[in-house]
Amino acid sequence: MTATHESAAESVMAAAGEPQPAPGATPPRTPLTSRAAAELVGTAALVAIVVGSGIQATELTRDVGVQLLANSLATVFGLGVLIVLLGPVSGAHFNPAVTLADWWTARRGGAGVTTREAAVYVPAQIVGAIAGAVLANAMFDAPPVTWSTHDRSAGHLLLGEVVATAGLILLIFGLARTDRLRFAPVAVASYIGAAYWFTSSTSFANPAVTIGRTFTDSFAGIAPGSLAAFIGMQLVGAVVGLALVALIFMPGRAAVEQPAR
Repeated sequence: MTATHESAAESVMAAAGEPQPAPGATPPRTPLTSRAAAELVGTAALVAIVVGSGIQATELTRDVGVQLLANSLATVFGLGVLIVLLGPVSGAHFNPAVTLADWWTARRGGAGVTTREAAVYVPAQIVGAIAGAVLANAMFDAPPVTWSTHDRSAGHLLLGEVVATAGLILLIFGLARTDRLRFAPVAVASYIGAAYWFTSSTSFANPAVTIGRTFTDSFAGIAPGSLAAFIGMQLVGAVVGLALVALIFMPGRAAVEQPAR
């Protein structure tokens, strides 16, 4: 990303109708404490939605297809709302893979989070994810912490995580490169909803959410033994996604020549 493009951080969010600064003006930065709180609360809410809707679905039906449909629909609507609400504050990352990709983009000369900001965002996201899982368990009268027994270590599931995360990074940073982040709430939520169905892993695509989901032995859980491989593949996916962004959205080198008359 070049410096002329909005940070994918600052937002999965011009979409929320935030007033834009005058050309050439430096937009005011929300205090880091507020941004960290937004990342913590947003990630907690996202995991509560994923886990809570999964528990609810399994209590209402034994049809696994219907369970997945209910879980994915709740996640799509919930994620879209959270991006619209908290995007103007923190960029609505809710995902260490997005934060690290944004930090890398800033290191390469684009707009994005600083090292200090990334070092605050990522722990806030992880704490929020764990809190969200504990909250969802408590809301459905389950023990606050119940370690998941859902093994997800098969190779095809790990490949699904690479694909899911690469697609997410390509989407977010592709929108940033083309100045279309206003579509991020709908686009990101829609992609996650679709990836629930077209990836073998049901698209975790988020290291913090993956950690949170080890704390619930429900439909949405993942066994702690599967955690390291899942997160490793998500980080690989983030690298692949950034490489695709660089390849597909190359800055224009020169204006197209006018045909001779």
